[in-house]
Amino acid sequence: MYRTHYISEAKKIRDKPVRIAGWVHDHRDLGKLKFIQVRDKTGVMQVTIKKGASPDELLSIAVNKEDVVSFEGVLQENKVAPDGVELIPEKFEMLNQVEKKLPVDPTGRVPSELDTRLDFRYIDMRKSDISLIFNVKSKVVNSFRNRLVNSHGFMEIHPSAITGAATEGGADVFPVQYFENKAFLVQSPQLYKQLAIIGGFDKVMITMPVFRAEKHNTVSHLNEIIQMDVEMGFADHHDAMEVLEDVTVNILKDANDSYGEDIKSTFGEEVKVPKKAPKHTYSELVDKLNSEKFDIKFGDDFTREAEAKLYEILGEELYFIYDWPTEVRAFYSMPSEKNEDICHAFDLMYKGLEIASGAQRIHIPSLIEKQLKKRGLNPADFEFYTGAFRVGAPPHSGWSIGLERLTMKICSQKNIRECMLFPRDRTRLYP
Repeated sequence: MYRTHYISEAKKIRDKPVRIAGWVHDHRDLGKLKFIQVRDKTGVMQVTIKKGASPDELLSIAVNKEDVVSFEGVLQENKVAPDGVELIPEKFEMLNQVEKKLPVDPTGRVPSELDTRLDFRYIDMRKSDISLIFNVKSKVVNSFRNRLVNSHGFMEIHPSAITGAATEGGADVFPVQYFENKAFLVQSPQLYKQLAIIGGFDKVMITMPVFRAEKHNTVSHLNEIIQMDVEMGFADHHDAMEVLEDVTVNILKDANDSYGEDIKSTFGEEVKVPKKAPKHTYSELVDKLNSEKFDIKFGDDFTREAEAKLYEILGEELYFIYDWPTEVRAFYSMPSEKNEDICHAFDLMYKGLEIASGAQRIHIPSLIEKQLKKRGLNPADFEFYTGAFRVGAPPHSGWSIGLERLTMKICSQKNIRECMLFPRDRTRLYP
């Protein structure tokens, strides 16, 4: 057994031996007194080797930063040690030694460029701030899943990431050779979650990677991301927004409850948990922007600059934009019954960035075909999609949260690559 307890657990134990294991975070050798800081995923513990307290042979051990080690001993109080305790070791085992100079400093004292850190991500992960980002990300996913399943009665499904037809109009997809056929990596589980609703599952949720072959180079886009998707049968866009609001507020609450103090001390900003997400129509926000001398026309999509300006104008952490112009949203977004130039689509904004998007879907085949023709597309090319609606499709709505974007904003990061373990962009394929 390499360890009996993680460091955070071991610090609570007195009067009996514990065994910890991890990496050498730092060390000082004063001859007859050695201080070795050992780090695991839960924290750092000071190991103190001194003549007369530990076996003499332990005074001769030599360690380097990031060696993998294990110590066994008894905890003692020491006010000057981290967290007021130190381990007085009886046994030591070298589990693996570092053989070359580290290209990234896990203590964070020596800064590295982002590209260097990503090249050696497996070392970068050892830094406490990076570990915190991915602990928060894990909490976000679990909160999403638990809230939908336990509070809203959703079923989790697992659709394929490979499809024989290019989705969402066929642009910006990655082709793959699938035996004798040409296939594509999915841009979205959109079709599959709609099929699940048509199949009678009624409420489904998904967490899965999606792939978009867009040649961008921004701090808020990646070519592979994790989407957290929902689809609801017998529901309109208001129903979908209500669930999205509840889930997102709960995610922020869970993240703050578990890591709020760490986020504030590490990244300098607290996680504010709003009680609700106010709703603004697209038209209202266009008017607000223009009133502030930010030139935008009805029918324009909101740029990142426009989103940042709205955050400044509204002063709201979390809010919806709904009733979008039909022509700027996906062809399957349901047009308004009162004005077909407006559709029942919505975005959820958090700290000035779109983190989720959704809509009530068109469930009537003839209306889908009409929208395709208006966009200059041939309905025959989309029969793989519209055919499913010819066998009794209920009204339905859904949405998708971008996991990396939400994590980026919760942790006050400037670049989405910080929030993907091994990011894939236009140039990065390794590690």
